[in-house]
Amino acid sequence: MKIWYFALCLLVVLGCSRPDYFVGVGGKYNAGKEEIIKRQGANLDKAIVNLETVAREDPTYKDSLTLLGRAYYRRARYDDAKLILQRALVLNKNDEIAWLTLGLSQLRLGENGRGLQSIQGGLTLLSKANREGYRGYEVWDRGGRVGIAVRRAVFVAQKGLENGNKEGMIKSVEAALTAIDEEEFMQVFERNQVYRDQN
Repeated sequence: MKIWYFALCLLVVLGCSRPDYFVGVGGKYNAGKEEIIKRQGANLDKAIVNLETVAREDPTYKDSLTLLGRAYYRRARYDDAKLILQRALVLNKNDEIAWLTLGLSQLRLGENGRGLQSIQGGLTLLSKANREGYRGYEVWDRGGRVGIAVRRAVFVAQKGLENGNKEGMIKSVEAALTAIDEEEFMQVFERNQVYRDQN
């Protein structure tokens, strides 16, 4: 009984309000997501192992397939990213992050027309969703960095792929995804800090 209590207290001290944060499918998901949204020093191999486990055990768990696709993309496993992101979009056709990452993967694979369509659709969805309450956070994008990155990506995507714009499009969409990750990282950090301060 005392060991269990000690373990629960440790979770609270670490800023985790639920005991399932580190165990089971939820624990694997959280460990994988943490590596994806880290600013520096992300361990993509760890993320892939954890998210592949979640995908096998419960492929409908939150946005685990999208996160796995993003990890594959960042590891330059573009074929794997494309396949897993297509599965993610079967589950949620309005997953803007999945559309954007699928489009990036398609561009990297030379499927330029499809990649452009996927990115334009993802940016349309993201432009509508990027406001208060996005990703479950009451206050979102206080500094406006995500909005700026999204508008830049939209501007580049509107130009299409003519005149060697492909690399610029890839960079602008990657920058928008990075801005989202950085905002979410700060949101999680602040939420955990408030929780620790209250307890």
